[in-house]
Order: sequence, then structure tokens, then C-alpha cells
Amino acid sequence: MRILTAIPVHNEEAHLESVLTEVLRFSEDVLVVDDGSTDRTPELLRNFASIQVIRHPKNLGYGAGLRSAFERTLEGKYDGLVTLDCDGQHEPCRIPEIAAHLDQADIVSGSRYLQIFDPSQIPPEERRRINVEVTRWLNECLGLNVTDAFCGFKAYRASALPAFEITDLGYAMPLQVWVQAVAHRLSILEVPVPLIYLDESRAFGGALDQADYRLNHYRSVFHDAMHRAGLEVSGGCR
Repeated sequence: MRILTAIPVHNEEAHLESVLTEVLRFSEDVLVVDDGSTDRTPELLRNFASIQVIRHPKNLGYGAGLRSAFERTLEGKYDGLVTLDCDGQHEPCRIPEIAAHLDQADIVSGSRYLQIFDPSQIPPEERRRINVEVTRWLNECLGLNVTDAFCGFKAYRASALPAFEITDLGYAMPLQVWVQAVAHRLSILEVPVPLIYLDESRAFGGALDQADYRLNHYRSVFHDAMHRAGLEVSGGCR
């Protein structure tokens, strides 16, 4: 399979060079979606001539970065797409492994909770609480059996990408992906990836830094996605 590896970034000068150097060891076709960075990210990207770059003139959000990656995958006639973050929390050496599972499923989603790789790694309490709650919605409302709602380390068959209509440009975008995947009867497989937190102080930005606000926002996006897909919101999903 011809695979594109895509990394959405915003002001990642601290990690960019080390992450890209490692990614290039395991992926031939690499795309960076620079989502309106105002630090040295654009300058540093010029040092990687083999990497494709899409630049958003202003910061639109995490979901916007992945939407651009979906579009480039289809435009480039790739067979599949692998996405990972640029904060050092995903191991590029696992790119081939995750991509290889695309022979089994339309979406291969990394899970940081299927297997314990390092017992000393513990997620921030509020982030874990929200992940558990949102994962419960996915399982109870959508009939899934997943363990990690928000891992950004994923692989998609290109043939599945037209199913997604991404309208949430921020961090709630994965909820639209889950709902639309179920609505379109896409197959989903979780694979274990290490839980790595290098900087627990990393922020979402604005009101999303408040845990209760963030959870309520996720609930609103989830309910909207369910309604748009013609799926019922009931029981513990309300």
C-alpha cells in the first residue's frame, strides 16, 4: 500500500526537527499541515525538502489540520493515511505496524490503554476522566468496544475518507469521525500504543482548558453528530 503519513502542527518548534527526523526513517511520504504557526515552525520546515507542507494562513484547529490531511490523501491517490502528533507522545517507529493493520480494518486506532508499556507513565487526572467518559459514550451509544476516544495515532484506508464530513475544526473532531464511521459501517480496529506524557502542562487553549467546559463541548458536538447521522441519543449518552 502507498501510505501518506500526516502530522498536524501548531507552534511545535521545540519538537518538530526531532519528530520529523524520526518519522522520515519509517515513512517515505510525509505531510505536515502547519496550522498557522507563529513560532519558528515554518522556518524549520524549510530544512526538510522531501516533506510536503500545507500551510493554513491562520490557526484553524486540530480538526482542520486532519481535514486537510484527508483531502491530500485523496488528491494524491494514496491507499492509506497514518496520522500522528508532533509533541513527542507518539513513536514514529510504530507507523509501519499501524499501517499494516489496514488490511484488516478501515480505521486502525491507537489505544494508550489496551496495554501498559511503562507503569510510571500516568495520564493527567482530568484528561483521563474525560477520556473515560467520552469512551463510554462511544461504546454505549454507538455499540463500539473501544478503550481510547482521543488517541491521535491512527490509520485510515483512503477508500473510507470520503465518508467523513468534518465540520468541527477543533479538538472535538474525533467525535465526528467515530459517529460517521459507525453511520457508514466502517470497520474499526484498536491496537496498543505506549502512553507517553512529556509535558502535562500542554494546553488546549481558551475555555477548553477548563475540564467541565471541555466535556460539555464534547457532549454537544457528539450529540450534533449523532443527530446529523440519524442516530438516536438515549440513556447514558444524554
